[in-house]
Formats: sequence, C-alpha cells, structure tokens
Amino acid sequence: VFSQKEVWVCGCCYDCCMRCLGGVPYCSLVATLLCFSGIALFCGCGHQALTETERLIETYFARNLHDYITLAYIIQYFQYVIYGLASFFFLYCIALLAEGFYTTSAAKQTFGEFRSTMCGRCLSSSVSRLKITITHYFFIVMTYLLAVLWLLVFAFSALPVYFFYNMDATCSTIAVLTETPASINQLCVDARQYGLLPWNAVPGKACGMTLSSICKTREYQMTYNLYVAAFAGAGITLLALLTYTVSSTYNFAVLRYLGRKGIGPRC
Repeated sequence: VFSQKEVWVCGCCYDCCMRCLGGVPYCSLVATLLCFSGIALFCGCGHQALTETERLIETYFARNLHDYITLAYIIQYFQYVIYGLASFFFLYCIALLAEGFYTTSAAKQTFGEFRSTMCGRCLSSSVSRLKITITHYFFIVMTYLLAVLWLLVFAFSALPVYFFYNMDATCSTIAVLTETPASINQLCVDARQYGLLPWNAVPGKACGMTLSSICKTREYQMTYNLYVAAFAGAGITLLALLTYTVSSTYNFAVLRYLGRKGIGPRC
C-alpha cells in the first residue's frame, strides 16, 4: 500500500514525463530518422555502385584505357561528392532536429501544454518572448532549396537504374530467343548511346550471348541492386526533406501568429 506522499511524488513524476514527451517534435524526429537512413542508403550504395560500374565498363565495354579514363575521373569526382553529402546532411539533420525542439517547445509552452516544468525550462530557457527570428527563415528557405535540389538528384539517380533495367530486359529477351542465334546477335546494349563511353570506343557494346553472360555475373547483379537501393535512398531523403519543410513551416506560422498577438510564454 502506497502512502499519500508516495502517490503524490509518483503523480508529479508521471506528469513531468508526460509534459516532457509532449515537447518532443515527433515530426522532425521521424524526418531525421528518414534522412539518416536515406542518406546512408544513397551514399553507401551509390559509392559502391559507381566502383562496380567502372569495373564492368573496363572489363566488358572498353579495351583501351583512354576510352574510359574520362568516365573513371567522373566516377571518382562523384564519390568525393558523396563523402561531402554524407557529412553535410548528418550535421544539417542534427541542426534541424535541434531547431524543431526549440520551436515546438516554445509553441507548446505558450499554448499551455508545456509550461513550467524542469524540462520546459531546459528546452526553452532562452525564450523570454516569442518572436520570429532570422533562424526560422534560414531553416525554412534552406530546407526548401535542398528539397528542390534533391528532387534533381532523385531524378538523376534514376538514370543508372533505367540503363540496367534496359540491359536486364534485353538479357531476358535473349534468354527467350535462344533458338534463333541470328536474332540474338542483333540484340545489343551500347554504352556509348548513354554517354558512358566516347563513340570511338572499342567495342563499346555487348551483343547476343556475350551480353547474356554479362547479365549472369555476380558483378552485374550486385551493381543493379546497389543502384536500386541508392535510388530508394534518394527517395527516402526527399521524403524527409519534404517532412522537414512542412514541420518547419507549421512552426514558423504558429510562432508568427503568436508574435503578432503578442502572446508570451506562461510560466
């Protein structure tokens, strides 16, 4: 049997925990987890897929080093860009999550859901008066621009998936037409048509049973799967940025409304 004092202490602790949980920006938290997982997929799988692509081009589509040296430099450049993207988004997502805690706790304190508890004072001790600051503008505009730019990255990441899909479809057709060798030799995948190699590259393309044997290799299957995973990671990251944009805009609108009404935090 609990005493009245123990029940009162437990009730206060429970109430404090609920108030603290009420100040968590769940929307920003979910977006952060999505962003971390999407960037991990895009950067990790994309980096390895580029390495495997260079190996496939070198082995099956080009015999001379000068034919694919430009492609090798481009792949190396994109791999360095991937390193920068991973570092930037890791720091930016943490900053957005912190900004979500700041604005969410400030708004909920004003509405009375998150008032004078210890957690409320810790999260919003710097909020003496609700007002719109340049920080809110910066995060909204920056996140919106990143979402637009990442939409282009998402579209760009679909290109290698399209190339490997066409290659896989051609290999499937070859497997069906095994009884007509003349028709099989006319089915080719030309890397030069996709801009991967210059037009004077030799052989530059794979046809017939040679192409079918390439599609059965472990390197091809792994590269195809890696590009699909990187494409999915780009989509998840785009979803996270859109979620960030919605949550930041909502917090911005709430704080602006409260600032116009002259409502301050209730302690």
